[in-house]
Amino acid sequence: MEPTLTTWLAIPAVGGVIGYVTNRLAVRMLFRPVKPVRILGLRLQGLIPRRQADIAKSIGHVVGTHLLRHDDIARGLSRLDLEKLVGDALDTGLAPKIAELRGLPLIGGFLTDDRIQDLRRSVLKGVMANKERLFASLEKALESDLDVHELVESKVAAFPVHTLEDLVLQVARRELRAIEILGGVLGVIIGLGQVALLYLIA
Repeated sequence: MEPTLTTWLAIPAVGGVIGYVTNRLAVRMLFRPVKPVRILGLRLQGLIPRRQADIAKSIGHVVGTHLLRHDDIARGLSRLDLEKLVGDALDTGLAPKIAELRGLPLIGGFLTDDRIQDLRRSVLKGVMANKERLFASLEKALESDLDVHELVESKVAAFPVHTLEDLVLQVARRELRAIEILGGVLGVIIGLGQVALLYLIA
């Protein structure tokens, strides 16, 4: 008996629905369930929550080794306007102390605006004259004291799973959606193949 039109339509449609639903479920199970649950004696947990520590370690290694090294950070810092930063820090840090000293009977008279500006210029000049040594020391300090690998690993490991899910979806939402749709398309193709096989057998 040859397959009817209903068979040609129904089997591929069912295959498409099954393919789409199973792929959609598989994508959801990357993140769900967040906490381990037991179903029929099996322990179920989303792949990403279960392996978050390993994922964090891998991301930390990639970022610390290939994407953001100490010399990259030092190079980025060297592009900053050091003179402005130091000047602003001096203005902010010294202002309260200068105001306090100006209130003293003997010292206050010597702290004129011109003398304060001269002092500020002298400090800035000294810092800028040693700019290269300062950045070299900074790079050395970053290399010895800043572990990018460990920093990134600890941050990712501490993310709530929902935050990690949002990050993954921001990057790969379209790709994951395409996987779901592809499951439906493959289901339809397999369904058509099954009906064609029935036709050949008949």
